[in-house]
Amino acid sequence: MKILAVIPARSGSKGIPNKNIRLLAGYPMIYYAINNAKKSNYISDIIVTTDSPEIQIIASQMGVDCKWRSFELCKDDVTLDAVVYDAIPNSTIWDYIITLQPTSPTLSVKTLDQAIRVTMDLNLDTLISVVNSPHLTWRDEGGIKIPNYTKRLNRQYLAPLYVETGTFLITKACFVSPESRIGPNVDVFEVPADEAIDIDNFDDLYNAANILCKEKVAIYVNGNNTRGIGHIYRALEMADEFYTKPDIYYDSNQTDPSVFGITTHSLISVNGIGELFEKCKINQYTIFINDILSTSIDYMIGLRTVLPKAKIINFEDDGEGAIKADAVFNALYDDGNMPHIYGGEQYYISGKLFLFYHPITIKEKVSTIFICFGGADPENYTDRILEIIVTEKYKDYHFIVALGRAKTNIKSLLEYNHYPNIEVIYDVSNMPELMSKSDIAIASRGRTCYELAMLGIPTISIAENDRENRHSFVSGENGFAYLGIDPENKMIEEYLDMYLGMSQKVRQHYQNILISHNLRNGRKNVMNIINNL
Repeated sequence: MKILAVIPARSGSKGIPNKNIRLLAGYPMIYYAINNAKKSNYISDIIVTTDSPEIQIIASQMGVDCKWRSFELCKDDVTLDAVVYDAIPNSTIWDYIITLQPTSPTLSVKTLDQAIRVTMDLNLDTLISVVNSPHLTWRDEGGIKIPNYTKRLNRQYLAPLYVETGTFLITKACFVSPESRIGPNVDVFEVPADEAIDIDNFDDLYNAANILCKEKVAIYVNGNNTRGIGHIYRALEMADEFYTKPDIYYDSNQTDPSVFGITTHSLISVNGIGELFEKCKINQYTIFINDILSTSIDYMIGLRTVLPKAKIINFEDDGEGAIKADAVFNALYDDGNMPHIYGGEQYYISGKLFLFYHPITIKEKVSTIFICFGGADPENYTDRILEIIVTEKYKDYHFIVALGRAKTNIKSLLEYNHYPNIEVIYDVSNMPELMSKSDIAIASRGRTCYELAMLGIPTISIAENDRENRHSFVSGENGFAYLGIDPENKMIEEYLDMYLGMSQKVRQHYQNILISHNLRNGRKNVMNIINNL
């Protein structure tokens, strides 16, 4: 079977000057059509038809023949049929002629070869590339607008509507003439939307460049009762920052998939690092994010081995493996001592909902107290504080207690809802709304304190572990009361009483300090660094 690819590429584009030789992702646009034809398992010959000396040089450097196109065949009113017919020396030599447009640089050789295979298997005369784009459409009949449908339906229930893409047209050589390239037995081949771009304007050019430069992203994250699940929340926020759908890996030995909540992101379970590395080796990600706390040298070397071209980014990594990452973000620590380690509050990534809430109004007296110790609360601070606030002296205050997905004794804690002044809520869907109802808060020394600071809520903080004890942001100078690790109940009660009796003026002072920190641009700061690696 002999198949000829004809690539028409003239020089006179008016909308986008030098369109066919503009660089996209480092290569001239014409390169992609030639490269697809060369890599195809079925195309045996290639001819570029052009009036451009630059395109002729590019084709020659890529080892492809050129047919110089006459001025008459470069006019705007000349059809592509005549151009393709002119480029074929002798149509009896080939079985099929494929027109490949250089203005469709995002087409993959895999899709092209699938289309060629379908054409041959079905013995089609012609196969035309299309996208399926069902829409509610209208037509004009003598100035009257008529709908092309009988019933208005959601898009997914509409009948297919195939729109030609111009990406490729495959036809038997005997049907190529100056007037047509379509035989009687014709069909269409649906091309993925991101491979169907036909560059006609600068918006198309911009979209094509983004597709060709699109990163392949993976995130490896674990969360549980011991580790906490703030990593899970951050991983899901990071996943939304890319213009692609990342693969999110988790170790089934460390993480219950339920901690991810309801999500349409791609969650992939692995049984240990070995399986993770195998999947990375197959998929060859260009960006790989670790949100697993400290990494080892061996782990990072292994990851570098299977992903030699990837940018590797770690979060909250103070292990020895951090030195092997391209960037490390430690928003909770401000102790980065290497140029690739970025520490401090400016790299905190808040939940999207918090960006739509304003700081609370500081009232004359405290009436509502918010209590939350993250997604897991392994030290059971929630239990201890509930035992304190059920006493008679707190009956006139309203306590809102938020329990995370990884908390283990949910059922027993929900029983505190029997008290009229205590509201215990599990797996909160709108945390900023819940926090905004409070006047003060008691929280662990992690992500939650950043959220409370964004809302300007005076907060008493207690660390869950040694790692949290190092979180430098939560301090007196930043507007918090920090009680350390595992303070006695008496100390917790004393600070609670102090905050309950604190004047409006003092609480306003603390709020002013809290909201003076810029905690809303963290994701922008992080993504700027990742994109510039």
